[in-house]
Amino acid sequence: MIYLILGFLAFALFAVYDINSIIIKHKLLYSCFFVGCFLLMVATIGIVVSSRDLIEIDAFRMWIFGAITLLFICLLIYTLFFALPFKNTYVEVSGPPRVCNSGVYALCRHPGVLWFMGFYFFFGLALKIPLLLTAAIIFSFLNILYVIFQDRWTFAKIFEDYDKYRIDTPFLVPNIKSIKRCFHTL
Repeated sequence: MIYLILGFLAFALFAVYDINSIIIKHKLLYSCFFVGCFLLMVATIGIVVSSRDLIEIDAFRMWIFGAITLLFICLLIYTLFFALPFKNTYVEVSGPPRVCNSGVYALCRHPGVLWFMGFYFFFGLALKIPLLLTAAIIFSFLNILYVIFQDRWTFAKIFEDYDKYRIDTPFLVPNIKSIKRCFHTL
């Protein structure tokens, strides 16, 4: 139960980070995003370690679902930290920030949610830990609530062209047009 509470706190800190970025702008609160990531990691590791006696060893299931888990965590890390054009995003920023609408961000407005859900779901299947599967559902739900908040409030205030991006790119579920645009711009 404590690990689910830590996961909930992680998402609360993500929201505090966004609110701070728009309204408060206090230096200390900018660390909320990374503290939230850390809490989510601690919660996940805690669930696995505390449930290690429940893990059913099935090499085939673990290899297959483990490989898919690894793919999803790599996609998540790539999307959150490497998919944005580094130079334009962090080095030569001229004017208000603009959305990135290419690569994985052409797929949907919040592709990280898809990778996050895939990571937790397949990690839960790989280890077959009931609490991890429960966490997958709860954390994914909290993540969807968080990106709804970002989509409706945070990003609309940060990015001057977010309204157009919202029209051109699906929220979470990619369509044929967005999949093609994703592959053409990767």
